[in-house]
Amino acid sequence: MDFFAYRDGQLYCEEVPMASVAEAVGTPCYVYSARTVSEHYLRLQEAFAEVEPLICYSVKANSNLALLQLLAERGSGFDVISGGELFRVLQAGADPGKVVFAGPGKTQAEIREALRAGVLMLNVESAMELETVAEVARREGRRGAVALRLNPDVDPATHTYITTGKRGTKFGFDLEAARAALPLLRRHEDALELIGLHMHIGSQITEVEPYVTALGRLLEFRRSCLEAGFAVPYVDMGGGFGVNYRGGEARLAAEFAQALVPLLRGAGCRLVMEPGRFIVGNAGVLLVRVLYVKQAGPVHYVITDGAMNDLIRPALYGAFHRIWPLRSASGPREGGADLVATDVVGPVCESGDFFARGRPLPPVGPGEVLAVFSAGAYGMSMSSNYNSRPRAAEVLVEGECYRLCRRRETLADLVAPEREALGSPGTRKKGEG
Repeated sequence: MDFFAYRDGQLYCEEVPMASVAEAVGTPCYVYSARTVSEHYLRLQEAFAEVEPLICYSVKANSNLALLQLLAERGSGFDVISGGELFRVLQAGADPGKVVFAGPGKTQAEIREALRAGVLMLNVESAMELETVAEVARREGRRGAVALRLNPDVDPATHTYITTGKRGTKFGFDLEAARAALPLLRRHEDALELIGLHMHIGSQITEVEPYVTALGRLLEFRRSCLEAGFAVPYVDMGGGFGVNYRGGEARLAAEFAQALVPLLRGAGCRLVMEPGRFIVGNAGVLLVRVLYVKQAGPVHYVITDGAMNDLIRPALYGAFHRIWPLRSASGPREGGADLVATDVVGPVCESGDFFARGRPLPPVGPGEVLAVFSAGAYGMSMSSNYNSRPRAAEVLVEGECYRLCRRRETLADLVAPEREALGSPGTRKKGEG
């Protein structure tokens, strides 16, 4: 479900024609629908209402402050992976008591800042990390609330790069190692409190069964913890619910809830969820402008001002994103005699710089604007300055209004940290040439 639609021959986001945004803000730019974000968050809340979930939006999917503020205002918690993401959610007005801090490589500085902020829990992924959290907590004079991240050894049937719950990945404790960690937690009771168990089996998962299996294993391990004298009031099932990129592959929140809620009835624990893509994936499009069209042998190329540094998912994962002109009598379709097999590419000096290959598209010419759909998740958050390209602008649409929620980077932005270093005294150490 999203609020992008073709009306009167042009693409609208909510009540705003995208052509007017492209003209005013320029391209490439990301455009987000506030209503889509809100609706997806509410759908999850409603579907799992029986178990009163704490929904912690996964910041890595899209970390724009305007979206974080929007979600915080609706009561969302947040799942963060770094000190930078923690800083962002606090800047957005998040309640730190609704923040979970995950990731297998937290630094001592990040652990310290999380403890000082008063996050709900640190999701710990190794025995050595447990020792480190205990050490930092003692220095801070605090008791760290932690959750053990379990690797339930479940294949989520998604891309290998976003599979995180199978044995042998870098994430979490396997079940044997988690059992061995319980005595360690007991030894550090003065500095650590085990309040949760956590898992995250992967991303863009479109089947219910992997969650049923993994959550069952998590709850079974929790019973072992209860028998060992640990209360463990939280169970964090992570995120990963898939969205529609092609159309029809995603499951409704209610379908996941129908299978998972019965496992939680009577368990005596609070459910934490970490959706990211599910909330923002279909809430955003990337607008790019056609620069040139050319034929190279059998291949018809459309070269745009957007590139892999703006949206790397097609190059990194071979990911599919629907693409269609802003001005069109109909929305995206696959068939028709008027369509031409097209490679949509960017100006970056890499053969992997593409948004689509062999995609049936209507003929387009220089100056026309294309929408790359379902770009709200892992678009801007994974963008870079490769080829010294300034990163795109971001726009938030709310009903009939839109506003810039991140200005386009300038050429001066690109070199500012370097110029600052060059202009600082004492940047060259003695003995260096």
